[in-house]
Amino acid sequence: MSLAFDGLPPLREVLAEHGLDPKRSLGQNFLLDLNLTGKIARQALPLAGHAVIEVGPGPGGLTRALLAEGADDLTVIEKDERTLPALEAIAARYPGRLRVLHADALTVDPAELARGKPVKIVANLPYNVGTQLLTNWVASPSWPPPWVQAVLMFQREVAERIVARPGTDHYGRLGVLCGWRTRARILFDVPPQAFTPPPKVTSSIVDLRPIEAPLSADLATLERVTQAAFGQRRKMLRQSLKALGGEALLERVGIDPQRRAETLDVSEFVALANAL
Repeated sequence: MSLAFDGLPPLREVLAEHGLDPKRSLGQNFLLDLNLTGKIARQALPLAGHAVIEVGPGPGGLTRALLAEGADDLTVIEKDERTLPALEAIAARYPGRLRVLHADALTVDPAELARGKPVKIVANLPYNVGTQLLTNWVASPSWPPPWVQAVLMFQREVAERIVARPGTDHYGRLGVLCGWRTRARILFDVPPQAFTPPPKVTSSIVDLRPIEAPLSADLATLERVTQAAFGQRRKMLRQSLKALGGEALLERVGIDPQRRAETLDVSEFVALANAL
């Protein structure tokens, strides 16, 4: 179904009708270009047969695109009660295919929405909680997770941290976590002028797929190691990891104590965690 024929009004009319001025406190930047939301939705095809989750739908631009591209079990999680009437209007247009959940996404486990189906998360994440949401999903105590794909929008800088490799300026704790448990790549950028209001930064769409059997490590211990290592990233590892065993720990796994955190790959961080 084409978005031009979904029978719903243009998004700018929806904003005006419901008085939806984006709130900075909620990290809201509404994406109103339906061609662009359609492009984002198509990155997650096929949608039918999956439990699709969208976080922070706002007036429903991406929501409409997901439904038009075939989502038959879509749950949107929205904290801002002002947007609920607009989202319910979309639900009425697509009977039985859209559920509107008024909640804080930080408190919702995707597994609770799976209902026996593989999950796909597709979202223009609110800037103020996007990184925390991703960390929650990737640092799940149980693995593999219920979601099989996540197509998410972040500020470009955050996207670069997610996909960063050793030896690059953006490589850090987030890059190690995502590199350990997922295959992540940047699909394309979204310019500021695509949003209302336009943010001061470029955004990027990131595709993440879980690695079903990542290298074995204790999650909490791995996070301790990366926190210590990158907490003093300009120092040699013998100094930044001093509280965890320093040179003795490094020598146990054959890592030169004079190296710095940004030079270690995921397997080396896992080896340190396992030794610790």
